[in-house]
Amino acid sequence: MELAFRKLRDDAIVPSRAYDGDAGLDLAACERVVLGPGERAMVGTGLAVAIPEGNAGFVQPRSGLASRHGITIVNTPGLVDSGYRGELRIVLLNTDAREEFVVEPGMRIAQLVIVPVVSVEPLEVEELPESERGVRGFGSSAL
Repeated sequence: MELAFRKLRDDAIVPSRAYDGDAGLDLAACERVVLGPGERAMVGTGLAVAIPEGNAGFVQPRSGLASRHGITIVNTPGLVDSGYRGELRIVLLNTDAREEFVVEPGMRIAQLVIVPVVSVEPLEVEELPESERGVRGFGSSAL
């Protein structure tokens, strides 16, 4: 499947995979942003994408930025619907309590994963079918 991107800025970088077979396409920043300890900021990529109908894009953190610098994405995974044609912007969060983090243009800051979407119609019912788990929620599987 091909994934069409359009550069909104001349210095934007079309995403690529670090290794053959990787699920995510690396998204690079197109602007400089300084994130102080605990701060968040929206960082532009300078790109628009045409996600094929029947699919969605999930924008996810890069594990290296998370493990080395505490940089994550606030709304992870960020959802990009197939009809959206605006700039891909990433809401980064610096979870480090002491160190600032500088995002430089060209720095890989997130990854885009394309996933198929099943179209469903909401149906209100009086009762849901029974299941083994039932209403047991958070932590219910830990014994």
